[in-house]
Amino acid sequence: MMLWDHYVFRRGNGVHEMWDRLFDKRPLRLLYIAGRGFDVRAQYVMQEMVKSLQASGRNVEKAQLLLVGFTDYELEDDIAQLTEENAARLEMIFAPLGAVKNIPIGSSSNDEDDISASTALAIGIRAVLEEVTDQTDIVLDVSSLPRVAYLALLTSLLNKLVPNKAIETDGVHPLAANGVNFQVLVAEDARLDGNIRAEDPSNDLVLIPGFTGAMHAESVRDWPLVWFPILGENRVSQLQKLMALAEIPDSAEICPVLPHPSLNPRRADDLLVEYETPLFASRRTPTTNILHVHESNPFEAYRQLLKAMQRYKDSMKILGGCRIVVTPLGSKLVTLGAGLACFEMRPADLNEKYGVTIPHAEPKRYVASISDLKASKPAISALLLTGEAYS
Repeated sequence: MMLWDHYVFRRGNGVHEMWDRLFDKRPLRLLYIAGRGFDVRAQYVMQEMVKSLQASGRNVEKAQLLLVGFTDYELEDDIAQLTEENAARLEMIFAPLGAVKNIPIGSSSNDEDDISASTALAIGIRAVLEEVTDQTDIVLDVSSLPRVAYLALLTSLLNKLVPNKAIETDGVHPLAANGVNFQVLVAEDARLDGNIRAEDPSNDLVLIPGFTGAMHAESVRDWPLVWFPILGENRVSQLQKLMALAEIPDSAEICPVLPHPSLNPRRADDLLVEYETPLFASRRTPTTNILHVHESNPFEAYRQLLKAMQRYKDSMKILGGCRIVVTPLGSKLVTLGAGLACFEMRPADLNEKYGVTIPHAEPKRYVASISDLKASKPAISALLLTGEAYS
């Protein structure tokens, strides 16, 4: 049985209806986590939630905004300025509810010398987790967060709230999480996400905290490797750099993950053409290995990917074990679905005969059209991952 066999997922007006029910007739102690990035879609998401809380006169006992910033990117002047404007605007929107705390992530945000990207990420995630105390509600808004950050935050928060993933027939469901409601919010615009270019992928491989063993442990080096590259537009150089840094062997079983169904019915075909050289011409990946996942429903993407990962884990037991490597380069909702699948697949016992890892070659620069960002009409999506809805 899967953890999110039943799930709560809303889009558009359904998000406000979910909030009305979720926040009804109870006091709130809120921790809101957002990115101190350039994506102004985060303003729209926060504005809608703050308006919802204010309009209904909810009893907000306390609220805190954590703005997670990043120090290692080389941004054009206009994008850097937009980042500062966006952060100021987010603080202003949240001000009626509570205070703000900035948490920087990056090698230049720490006093230590020669700190790796993975270590910097782990330090930043620990700083966020230290703020999780007695809240009734935790919100992770991924709209202005890079994927390496929101995947690390997603899986680490779940690990803190759901330390035991075992589902017992007569027991309390693990996702009840002692009544803490953890929701992820997304200002989703797959077309715009595809047009934000990631350039100059770093030579420093980043590993999501909690998912490093399957990459480094000597005991698993001889296990066969199954690689799930989740494909998105304008990420070929990132994928090629990661293939080199993560040392994906020629013997790896490669299962490209494509978005289908999609708002653009030709999107999967276009991505196949874009990645033809690195995945099919060079690696001779059979087209029968292609996995299609739902573009607009992260829980369906989670189910499809989780089932595929479980099939490989079971079939490779006879070989002693296997390493499962997931590389998320797709849109936000698909990436979130991949994060949920990796969280559930992560072994609870170190003696398990498989491992899961999420390596990432984070770009040094992001290039985006400011006019496109400001003109975007995103749909808000909300994933309620834990809380009383799962009791």
